[in-house]
Amino acid sequence: MNADALPYVIAGAMAGGSINGLAGFGTALFALGFFLAVLPPVQAVAMLVVLSVVTGLQGLWVVRAAIGQNKRRLARFLLPGLAGIPIGVTILSVIDASTLKTVVAAMLLLYGGYFTLRANLPTFERATPFWDMLVGFLGGILGGAASLSGALPMMWCTLRPWPRHETRAVLQPFNVGVLAVATGTLALKGAYTRETLIYLAIAIPAALLAAQIGISVFKRLSDTAFRRLLIVMTFVSGVVLLLRELI
Repeated sequence: MNADALPYVIAGAMAGGSINGLAGFGTALFALGFFLAVLPPVQAVAMLVVLSVVTGLQGLWVVRAAIGQNKRRLARFLLPGLAGIPIGVTILSVIDASTLKTVVAAMLLLYGGYFTLRANLPTFERATPFWDMLVGFLGGILGGAASLSGALPMMWCTLRPWPRHETRAVLQPFNVGVLAVATGTLALKGAYTRETLIYLAIAIPAALLAAQIGISVFKRLSDTAFRRLLIVMTFVSGVVLLLRELI
């Protein structure tokens, strides 16, 4: 184990845990840049899927009532997402760190830009089961490849006229389900080496603590303040990661 990597691992775990507690997703979006600075892609993603699941379980309790009331809606996203995981894991085995960093930066910038323009985008009132399933499938691919399962579903769900808790009741269990399967798939491929497990033993407590802070903030924020904070954090993170890759 490289002691110089520990500050990056802890910082990434806390960044990812806090945003997961705050928004119910996004562990990889905010942690992967830290991890890729000191870890190879497969090891970084193997850690992220575990952290996403562990921190996500706390958030499920916050929206447990909304989950129970919208089980069929969740299934439209989750089942196709599970089918996309093997494709994403295959992509992970051939992608390099530079490409993965660029993809993450692009996702962050796209996501931040999307929410900046959110007020001008249409709201889909009608049921769209096909598009729900397609978004879930693509989310599963991104989950297996880079632990980014929540980005596309979040963009799609916010176009729907669902209250914040109902949106999170889709995203949080979707991410936990997809990334739990991704964790098992990576374990079968031997991704969890002794070094990776040591890093996880250090990262998990930091992520859990940060997630509790995020959940506490989530409960106090208004919808407007929540959106503005998410836009700023997402967009700035994307800019920083992209500049780090280009310079």
